[in-house]
Amino acid sequence: MNILVTGGAGYIGSHTCLALKDAGHKVVVLDTLERGHKSAITADTFIQGNISDSDLVENILLNNRVDIVLHFSAYAYVEESVKEPAKYFKNNVSATLRLLDAMIKCRVLKFVFSSSCATYGIPDKLPITEDTLQIPVNPYGFTKLAVERALEAYHHAYGLSYVALRYFNAAGADAQCRAGEDHRPETHVIPLLLNAAFDGTSTFKVYGTDYDTPDGSCIRDYIHVSDLADAHERSVEIIRDNLMSLKLNLGTGHGYSVLELIEATKKVTGRIINVDINERRMGDPPVLVASCDRAYEILNWKPKYSDLDNIIETALKWKLANPKGYEDESK
Repeated sequence: MNILVTGGAGYIGSHTCLALKDAGHKVVVLDTLERGHKSAITADTFIQGNISDSDLVENILLNNRVDIVLHFSAYAYVEESVKEPAKYFKNNVSATLRLLDAMIKCRVLKFVFSSSCATYGIPDKLPITEDTLQIPVNPYGFTKLAVERALEAYHHAYGLSYVALRYFNAAGADAQCRAGEDHRPETHVIPLLLNAAFDGTSTFKVYGTDYDTPDGSCIRDYIHVSDLADAHERSVEIIRDNLMSLKLNLGTGHGYSVLELIEATKKVTGRIINVDINERRMGDPPVLVASCDRAYEILNWKPKYSDLDNIIETALKWKLANPKGYEDESK
């Protein structure tokens, strides 16, 4: 199929492009390169531009005979979303609606959406199922939930088929080092731990050790980015010939605490990690762990790469091969 990937220069988008290409699909990437990396792109065609440019999007859809759109293009820093909510609602919601309107106009009615467990906020019970009440606690989570609600309406009104994939904590890197994780600034825990392990002047900050968890630190469900990419490719296959409206959790069903991550990273790297204990951050839930039974059943998918040691090992392999991250003209 001909697939448009918005945000294909980003972390999860670039890994998904690899999975799509490996499966034989033709991939077109649309990315502003504001936060992505040109050298991360693996696509048949790359177009630099914004999803809010309706004329550009319509031309891409028609000229490339696009069958399905995979949408990763969004701002994704929680703290930034609190400080600059207008920026997030404009980009993550308004621009996405313009993308959807261009699709409807061009009769491209298949859509896979990069959603988030941030839509759940602080759950009242665990594990988190797709039916858990969604009460986001930050603007980023609200933007993802707003798009999910729009997708429901577009499904009923215009016949749009969609799969909304609610990720838990993406981590790791492509085993062949074709892509990796390079956010600027970096906020994800595994790269921050590796930075602390390999830079003697850096410390890893732990936010809270007084939670109601076995060791007092937050527990999260870490899913390898290649497993996320596989789930996207499987979503493409099931949505190809079906009218559907799906929301699926993507995680492992098992959580690791921050302190467990520190010890695992020490073991894998063989290095000392300096730790700085800080107060809790406002809005951080003690535990976020997914129930993924629905994704297992519908997508015939299960994580294959998400063993914690493998997550750290693949991230480390990519870091050692790319000590300065992606070095390209976009940064």
